[in-house]
Amino acid sequence: MKLSSFIKRLSGQSESRPNKDLSTPLRQAQCDTIEVTKVLLFFICSIFFFSACEPEFQGDSDRFKEGVFEIPAGKGYSKTTITRIDSLQIEEYTKFIEISTDSGVFQKEIKRIDTLYIKWKNNFFYTLRMKSPKTDLDKDPIFVQINKVTDSSYSFSAKIGYSNFKTPGTLYKVK
Repeated sequence: MKLSSFIKRLSGQSESRPNKDLSTPLRQAQCDTIEVTKVLLFFICSIFFFSACEPEFQGDSDRFKEGVFEIPAGKGYSKTTITRIDSLQIEEYTKFIEISTDSGVFQKEIKRIDTLYIKWKNNFFYTLRMKSPKTDLDKDPIFVQINKVTDSSYSFSAKIGYSNFKTPGTLYKVK
C-alpha cells in the first residue's frame, strides 16, 4: 500500500474516487456574501438612524438676538412685547388677575415691565435671569431652547429653574 493511499484512507477518502466536494467553496462564497450583506445593511441602517437623530435646529437665529418681538396672548396674559438690547431683555405685558368679592368675580389688569439678563449659550439656547427678582420663583433661571426658526419667528420651549415642566411658545419679530 502506498503512503498516499494510506493517508487517503485515514482521512476518509477512497482511492478510486478522489474527493471533489464542490460544496465547500460554494458555502464559503455564500457565507462571504451573507457577511457583506450584513455589513451593508448595518451601514445603511446606521445612516438612517443618524440622519433621523439630526437635531431640528435649522435656520439662523442670530437675527433674533436683538430687536423688538412679540409673543401672542396666552392664558392669563395679554400680548407680550419684548425688546432685546445687548444682554438685556425688557418684557412689557398685561397680567390679568381675578378678584372674588361678595358682589361677584372681577378681572383686574396689571401692566408689568420686567427686565431680564439674557445670556446666549449658542444660537439655539439661552438663559434668562430677572434683574430684580421679587419672589423666589423669579430668582430661578429660565432656560429657553429654540426648536424651529422661520423668516419672522421661532418656536421655543422654556423651562423655569431645574423643573421638568416645559412651556412651548412662539416669538415673532416685529422690528
